[in-house]
Amino acid sequence: MKKGFILLSVIFLFLVGQPLSKTSAATMDGNDIVNEAKQHIGVDYVYGGTTPNGFDCSGFTRYVYKEAAGISLPRSSSDQYDVGKSVSKDDLEPGDLVFFSNTYKSGISHAGIYVGNNKFISASSSKGIKIDSLSGGYWGPKYAGAKRIIK
Repeated sequence: MKKGFILLSVIFLFLVGQPLSKTSAATMDGNDIVNEAKQHIGVDYVYGGTTPNGFDCSGFTRYVYKEAAGISLPRSSSDQYDVGKSVSKDDLEPGDLVFFSNTYKSGISHAGIYVGNNKFISASSSKGIKIDSLSGGYWGPKYAGAKRIIK
């Protein structure tokens, strides 16, 4: 009787202690983040938007990280810039957050997700969720840095 109780207790603790996220941290990589982000290409930009009904830039990055990795990012792009590990532009990996300054206000004012090949995905106020070049005419001079959240 006592052995059965101990065995059931161990099984219960093992099952209860398992994370409920879609992908465990051990198997998570940036491509999981990118794949989730790409599912929303074409969704409209909505100022203050945080759902697939419409996103702003930081609402989009926050939603994608929560859905793909169970990670809660801060709500604003400037606050998101304060988390994670800084990464140089030469060391970017898919899933890294990329930041831009002086877009609609001074300082960090736009966030996106690096997808590889010098491109990132973000919620653009004019075109909704789309992929752009990091070195493009508008974004290149406004690039401010990157942060790695996973790995």
